[in-house]
Amino acid sequence: MSKFLPQKRKLLEEVFQKASNETPEQSFNGITNYLERTLKDDHQIFLSYKTFETYYKTIVERDEDYNIKTVILDDLSRYLEYDNFRAYCLDWKTIEYTISQTLSKIVINITNKPIFTMPDFFKKNGLGIMEMIFVLLLVTGGVVFSNPKSSNRLGIISGLNPPATDKPFMYWDKDRYMATDSNYLGPQIEVVPMDARPFKYLKKITRPDTLTVHNKVWYDKSDNEVEFFTSFGKHPENGKTLKEATEHIIETYAGR
Repeated sequence: MSKFLPQKRKLLEEVFQKASNETPEQSFNGITNYLERTLKDDHQIFLSYKTFETYYKTIVERDEDYNIKTVILDDLSRYLEYDNFRAYCLDWKTIEYTISQTLSKIVINITNKPIFTMPDFFKKNGLGIMEMIFVLLLVTGGVVFSNPKSSNRLGIISGLNPPATDKPFMYWDKDRYMATDSNYLGPQIEVVPMDARPFKYLKKITRPDTLTVHNKVWYDKSDNEVEFFTSFGKHPENGKTLKEATEHIIETYAGR
């Protein structure tokens, strides 16, 4: 595996996610076309949507390496407000889990942190296989890295902790969607079929006083009350289509 394959995969995912949050387009081609125009008009970055599609489908969807020029990696990192790809990698913390043959050969590699091996640790402390499994479950269930520029960075072992979008239903809980296996949680809670996009990206902004005119947000005004959200779509409670917030709306109803 390429030395920087995980970093390139995450970079492409975040670039695509940012573009999808900025445009009402929902199709893959629509989002990548928007990305091409935005990179060219706002950042003087010339990258065709077909080229980005090749990168994305090869690295993200097929999990295969692809040789991307350093200058392009730097440009995509700048779109995410990093100085270059090196700065993006230094700011990105992840846990890569490699399970080989037996549990005694588990190695946890922490990017940009000292590397330690599980066997040496357990041998030193006299722990057996059952203790190893217990500690492993604790780690995989509770390790979360926060990043001021990007959130939701969670390291998990595939299969032990499936994504929440695997659940068939979801419901709105104050400021975000929660996943559930049940289609009925009581008369006061409306349970709807799982929809990955709003589940991941649509959240109510609980601190609108932190917004500035540079933020890309959406809003709803009902009963003289304005609520702000992180993505386009429909209001989870009243079903109204959210509108993109203008500078006037932010200055009038939010901001410092």
